[in-house]
Amino acid sequence: MSDFPGKIGRTIGESTPWWPSPPERDKVLPNIITILFDDTGWADFGCFGSEISTPNIDSLAAAGLRYTNFHVTPLCSPTRACLLTGRNHHNVGMRCLSDTDTGFPNGRGAVDRSVPLLPELLRELGYATYMVGKWHLTPSEEITSAGPYCNWPVRRGFDRFYGFLGGCTDQYAPELVQDNHMVDPPLRAGYHLSEDLCDRAISYFRDHASIRRTAPFHMHFCFGATHAPIQVHRDYVDKYDGVFDKGWDRAREDRLARQVELGLVPENTKLVPRNPGVPEWSSLSGDERRLFSRLQAAYAGFLDHSDAQIGRLVGELKRLDLHDNTIFMVFSDNGASMEGGLTGAVDCNAAYSGEAEPVSEMVKRLHDVGGMAGPSHYPEGWAMAGNTPFRRYKQFVDLGGVRSPLVLSWPMGLRNSGEIRHQFLHAVDVAPTLMDLTGERHGAAFDGASFRATLADPEAPAPRDVQHWEMLGRRAVFCDGWKAVSEHEKGDDYAADVWHLYDTHNDFSESTDLAAQYPEKLTQLQDIWWQEAEANSVMPLDDRTLVDILTFRQPNGLMGEREITFRPGQGHISHVSMITSSERSMEITAHFNGPLRDEEGVLVAAGDRIGGYSLYVKDGKLTYEYIRLRHRSQLSGTLPSETRTCKLVNRLDADMRIHAQLFAEGKLVAEAGVGDASRHLSFWGLDIGRDAAVPVSDAYEAPFAFPQEKLDRIEMRFFENPDPENIAHMAGLAE
Repeated sequence: MSDFPGKIGRTIGESTPWWPSPPERDKVLPNIITILFDDTGWADFGCFGSEISTPNIDSLAAAGLRYTNFHVTPLCSPTRACLLTGRNHHNVGMRCLSDTDTGFPNGRGAVDRSVPLLPELLRELGYATYMVGKWHLTPSEEITSAGPYCNWPVRRGFDRFYGFLGGCTDQYAPELVQDNHMVDPPLRAGYHLSEDLCDRAISYFRDHASIRRTAPFHMHFCFGATHAPIQVHRDYVDKYDGVFDKGWDRAREDRLARQVELGLVPENTKLVPRNPGVPEWSSLSGDERRLFSRLQAAYAGFLDHSDAQIGRLVGELKRLDLHDNTIFMVFSDNGASMEGGLTGAVDCNAAYSGEAEPVSEMVKRLHDVGGMAGPSHYPEGWAMAGNTPFRRYKQFVDLGGVRSPLVLSWPMGLRNSGEIRHQFLHAVDVAPTLMDLTGERHGAAFDGASFRATLADPEAPAPRDVQHWEMLGRRAVFCDGWKAVSEHEKGDDYAADVWHLYDTHNDFSESTDLAAQYPEKLTQLQDIWWQEAEANSVMPLDDRTLVDILTFRQPNGLMGEREITFRPGQGHISHVSMITSSERSMEITAHFNGPLRDEEGVLVAAGDRIGGYSLYVKDGKLTYEYIRLRHRSQLSGTLPSETRTCKLVNRLDADMRIHAQLFAEGKLVAEAGVGDASRHLSFWGLDIGRDAAVPVSDAYEAPFAFPQEKLDRIEMRFFENPDPENIAHMAGLAE
């Protein structure tokens, strides 16, 4: 109180009040909107050569700039960490995905709390900070209804958050979080997550315009699109019927030709050879071509639909008179994904559970693609086309994994519109650039540097001339126009890795390996990689596969518990908790407050009607339904009078098949084999005492809640720790 400029007397009549004045600004600070796509290839925006319709992104490009030499990391979480910190991802504890803490400082699955994020820095300047969409920077063990919340968005600088915390979610029934609490999905007819995110962003804009109009804002808008599950309204899929019948080989040629015509790439740019394992389109059967064209149509519709939401955002900003002084940046977190495999999937739960569906079966379900029953994924041949003219995909440090389209627009701040920039940039350069554009050259220890000069000057130098990459043991380094890239797979001797060398000044697509021609230059770049790796906390090198990382159960969080007690009325358990599937033998025991009379309802439900399980009481019976890839099994037993406890026991045999038993008051009431175990049943997790999303069973209407006053607790016990070899087998990745 000693610094109070007014006067405090004994009474108000003897006192002088004082109120702080709003901070004076010598200029109006720009609003900032960063729009981040997921798994979208460099060539997938219309303004980067695609046949996919993205008119709103294209309009931003026409009014702004396109950057052709912008780089990211090959995976989601690391790029997001780079973007929001301006630091290299190993340096801040995010070497791979946030899903796993590897036990080393460079792979904690969370951004080091001592490193400020962009919204925290902007908030110090008076910015309102909002985020909608995918976060993927919270460790899996912290994604619970009880926190801890220290790595959730609102504790890392955002005033408001609405979206999902994990890596992906169902677009029709998403696992949603609002600020610091989980919320049920709005299961209304016609619902879609991208539209919901846009609605929420618009509501934030309207509140801001009405109440905090004199303050600038930062909106971080992160689509779930175009990551699998690929889901979009059928009219968007149908729009692209026939468009992709030409196949991925012709699509690559067409896209490169348009890129040359648009001035995005030099005329002499070569199309790299087809990626290993991808067949020629002409060699495919008729059923394969029909299926693969429809799967790519769903992807195109998904991106098209997302672009429409960008149009809604821009339109609302114009209506609110907030548009002209807003910086827009649109880009992707990594290249297009090969995780759909060679044949893609009508139901990507199959691919995620390691059991690819045969084409002969999938082609019968073309009508499901993109819908609730068809959360699809495209074949990797289309990912190859998405990354035209580059090689490889997401997870790889080749250009197909790390080159992203970047569109930057600022109506009030750019003199030249529709131009193209070719300077080498990386995601770590975004935060320092945005801070520079606010006039605040912050003292944060950025690894990146501002590329502000390139906005006005196409000949301005790149802000930096060295950048390294490492992912899953694969390595690359850029230095002054030269690029070295290593080949590496799990278990390879790092010392024996084959390295390739490219002259990026004269070889835009990195098509010609010069390693044999310039061995001294390659050695120089390899030495630089080790120097950068030492300086940026890259060690220890870790070449575990992505599936290894995602299935690793660290000794903390729910995934490390052998016994868990749940209570009715508690929050949702996310599917990223790694306890909501069926790859471990387990028992679930329900304890009631007094004997059952005629009470009914769900005791435990996980997943949905495509994949999941439900244990419920109905018509005097205890019923267990188990669904894996739409194959449903049901087991029921009559409950004796005076039932106070009942139990489900799932035991896995050596072939990973489940034998289920139902008990009431300690007596066996039913048993049978119910199908194969799975490490991934669906993108919806687990609920206690109700079925909160798309119901698992057709025998009831959601939520079919069991009376809370009657249900005391649910105990879940795992019989053994998961066998890594069995998990690898289920993932289809056993050596």
